[in-house]
This record gives sequence, structure tokens and C-alpha cells, in this order.
Amino acid sequence: MTPLCEREGWLWNNGDWLPWREAKTHMLTHTLHYGMGCFEGVRSYEGPNGAHLFRVAEHTRRLLDSAHALDMPLAWSAERLIDAQRECLRRNDLTNAYLKPTVYFGAESMGLRATGLTTNVMIAAWDLGDYISASAARQGLRALTSSWARHHVNISLCRAKTNGHYVNSMLALNTAIKAGFDETLMLDPEGYVAEASSANVFLLRDGVLHTPEVTSCLQGITRDSVIRLAREVLGLQVHERRITRDELYTADEAFLTGTAAEILPLRELDGRRIGRAGETIDQDSVTARLQHLYRRVTRAELGDDLTGFRDWLTAI
Repeated sequence: MTPLCEREGWLWNNGDWLPWREAKTHMLTHTLHYGMGCFEGVRSYEGPNGAHLFRVAEHTRRLLDSAHALDMPLAWSAERLIDAQRECLRRNDLTNAYLKPTVYFGAESMGLRATGLTTNVMIAAWDLGDYISASAARQGLRALTSSWARHHVNISLCRAKTNGHYVNSMLALNTAIKAGFDETLMLDPEGYVAEASSANVFLLRDGVLHTPEVTSCLQGITRDSVIRLAREVLGLQVHERRITRDELYTADEAFLTGTAAEILPLRELDGRRIGRAGETIDQDSVTARLQHLYRRVTRAELGDDLTGFRDWLTAI
């Protein structure tokens, strides 16, 4: 695989289009040293009528909200940033892609006071390929509960998608991978289920979906999409509440959601098989039905049952 820095194409930076290999920033860029910055992961898909961005308005609003919460003033409107994301796909001749709008401080000064700094915005896009293997999507993931706790709401900004937060996620995920697992489950400081390393968590018990309330976990766009599809299309009850890890052990089904991951079954946690998980996911399961619905809506395969979600798609 070609390293990201050696690819061809164009990146948007503060309104300018830069050749991919010439897009540089200084080694004393403040965000590199202190982690103060925010970003989004946005997906585009090829549909029957061409390519489109999925829920780009919601992603862009969260980017602006994150920057505002971090006190990083932006000169760019949501409309301008959405237009730049669309243009980024066109310039790079991409359809099925991953975009990463990122807000970062410049290199004008160093130190925790963060004074006199410019706020910059860049947008890059590339072909994501298979984020996870097709077999993992069918069979489900094996996860390990992490000893690393998710951030407390009074320690950091849990609703902001902040660069520095992901050190926490990487510590947890890499520990699980070294132990032979696919993913990690992170608890909040009080011991309740928060999220996976970069995905929200759902469980099904007796026909009802449950997901952790949005306190120490990120308010995921895919999480919201799944909640709406479950309620409005499948007619399921969905409860957002505190969840203990043993509820996942004894769930009928469990799965993870995220922009890159989409919907991935969780077949095992801490060596305990979840529900009746077999070698492959049951196609009649709620998890498989939500996977199918999510795939249809993201790929603009909208039948009569999904026409109400057309506003989630923004044509390129």
C-alpha cells in the first residue's frame, strides 16, 4: 500500500488547493505538540445516480461545535466547508471515499496559553478500501474490556471529536490487539460501558435495543442513524441508558457502529460468546437487518421504506 504522504491528488487548506505531496505544515505546529485540534471522518458513496456524501451536514456541524467548544475560532461557514468537501472528491476523482476535515492551530507560538495562534482547516480525502475484512463483518469481532477508562465529562470535552482524545483510544486498542483481540471495550470512570476504541456500542435483549447514554462517549453520527432506522423502519424500542459490561455478556446480540466501521457485530467479549453467535451472523438477526438497511441508505438504494432518509445524502 502506498503511504498516505506519497499519494497523488489535492488537499484543501484554508481555501487553497495544494498538491498532495506538497501539502506541508511546520514541525512546531501547535496542535502537533499539544493535541489541541478537532476533526471529522466523513464517508462518500457511489449510488445509482452518482456519488454523494453521507450526513455531511451533521458531520460538519459537529466539527464546528467541536472547534467552538475548544475555543478555536473558525473563519469558515458550514456551507463553505461542505462545498470544499464536495470539491475535494471531484478534484481527486473519488466516489467511495473517506474524508477527514481537520481543525488545527498554527506554528506562531508554543505553550499552554495558546495565544496569537491561527486556526487552520484542512480537508483530505482518499479511497478507504475495506476498513475491516468481509469475514469480520460476517462473523463479528472479539473484544476485550480495557483497563483504560474513557474520559470523564469533567476531565475533557467528551462531545468534541478532539485529536488528543484518541491517545486514550489507541492505548486501549493496542493493548487488546497485542492480547489477540480485534477490538476493545472501554468503560467510563464509574465502570459503565462507554464505547469501543472509535465506535459506539449497542446490545439487543428481548427485542429491545440499548446503547450507552451520551456522557463519556461520543455522540456518533452512525449511532444516531442506527437509532432512527431501528425506531422508524424496524419499529424497535431503543433505550439510551447506563449499561454494565455483564449486560453485554448476556445480550442476545451486540454490535458496534462508526463512520468507517459502519455496523459490525460483536460476537465475543472477554472470552464470553454473546447470544447465539455462530460462525457467521444470522441474516434474520436485528444486527444483520440494520446492516442491510444502513447499506441501502448509505448507497442511496432508497425504496418506499427509506425515502424519509433522502436528506442524509448530499450529491457531489
